[in-house]
Amino acid sequence: MARQLDEQIAGRFPVGKRLRVLDVGMGEGAQSLRLARAGHQVTGVERDATMIAAARDALAGQPEGIRERMRIVEGDGRDTGVHFLPGSFDVVLCHGVLMYVEEPDPLLAGLARMLAPGGLLSLLVRNGDALAMRPGLRGEWADALAAFDTTVCRDGDGIEVRADRRATLTAKLASIGAPLHTWYGVRVFTDTAPDDAHLPDGLETLLAAEERAGRTDPYRRIAALLHLCGVRG
Repeated sequence: MARQLDEQIAGRFPVGKRLRVLDVGMGEGAQSLRLARAGHQVTGVERDATMIAAARDALAGQPEGIRERMRIVEGDGRDTGVHFLPGSFDVVLCHGVLMYVEEPDPLLAGLARMLAPGGLLSLLVRNGDALAMRPGLRGEWADALAAFDTTVCRDGDGIEVRADRRATLTAKLASIGAPLHTWYGVRVFTDTAPDDAHLPDGLETLLAAEERAGRTDPYRRIAALLHLCGVRG
């Protein structure tokens, strides 16, 4: 996903431009820190105290220049209008958040308002069009059949979450003034692999295969996650 995001940033903004980035639901700050290291001015928003503590610990270990480029705000992603003025950011990230929000429309509209004209909105969501794939591969036939008629699934921790269908999100992005520019699949081959799986061909080969599949039909359509990139008109 990071490679996909970098591709979109490189194709949309001048080389070397210091971008204003908002990372909503930043978690432990992996993407925020990565972009701060790349020279961008990053604001991360997170409401979970444990995640915030981990992000602050990670940030504290960075050189001073990186620490100065990253700001952490404790708050809910649905309250961006409380903290920031409309059009304040060139890039807005919302990765792995929508699946935990029962009604995502207000959040999406708020994110779009944060974007400057031409700004990039990056969303990572559960793929509601491929929920039957994983139980089917595991031989869980009843669960596979049930998955065709729902947009509810469980995350890696067993928590019930909502998945999003690409056509539905495409229509929503158009309605909030940040129409879909491109989309990718994420975790096409590796979603069912254990974290400690042996990689006989190495991590780089795995990443290359996933990156290729994530931009190629029909593979990207059955990915566990979708990475959608909208652009503010």
